Amino acid sequence: MKIIEPVAIFHSPFSSKFGIPRQSGLVDELTGRIVLEPKFRDPNALRGLSDFDYLWLIWGFSANEPKENQSINTQHSTLHTPHSTINSPFHPTVRPPRLGGNERIGVFASRSPFRPNGLGLSSVKLIDIEKTDIIVGGADLMDGTPIYDIKPYLPYVDAHTEARGGFTDQRQWQKLDVVIPHSIRQRLADKQASELSNVLSLDPRPHYQNDPNRIYGMPFGGHDVRFKVEGNILTIVEII
Repeated sequence: MKIIEPVAIFHSPFSSKFGIPRQSGLVDELTGRIVLEPKFRDPNALRGLSDFDYLWLIWGFSANEPKENQSINTQHSTLHTPHSTINSPFHPTVRPPRLGGNERIGVFASRSPFRPNGLGLSSVKLIDIEKTDIIVGGADLMDGTPIYDIKPYLPYVDAHTEARGGFTDQRQWQKLDVVIPHSIRQRLADKQASELSNVLSLDPRPHYQNDPNRIYGMPFGGHDVRFKVEGNILTIVEII
């Protein structure tokens, strides 16, 4: 088996999986930082990268790994130890949130994180390069995620504007209206409030849950954000 190792670690406001946008590019202003591992921290490796607007990130769903593997690859480790991608038991079908979390579809016809090799693929906007750190927008990665490769997005071959989108063409995502009370908004910087509002508008709840009295909690940018949803209105009730 080919042994692979992370070339970088991703840093974002999300310290858990709950609340992360389900696809990259859904919240463009959501910024993250790609920090190259010491072995790859050579400015020459990024030569010419600033000429591109978007990047492909190949990364690992490390938070999904079995407990026996967490000693070599945890979501918050520095991940200096080379390792292969983890082969989990094969499940041929998954239940995408877009289908309400109850309807099954083939794993290879989905973007589910529960995949045979636990690899993710995201297209992100290149915002800036600070020495050997890469600042990107629109990522759907958790803080501490290992990145296995970075490649430029090429519009002339990567963009297929007339392509069919399978079940996503038939099931449109219903965004929520987000209410942040003034007393809570005062505790957030304008950029953070905007990012949080756009993240929550995507409705991070499991789609089989619809209890208007239930209080949900989500870590975001060092805060514990608590909210409830009634109809199409999401209201933040507390930030700790």
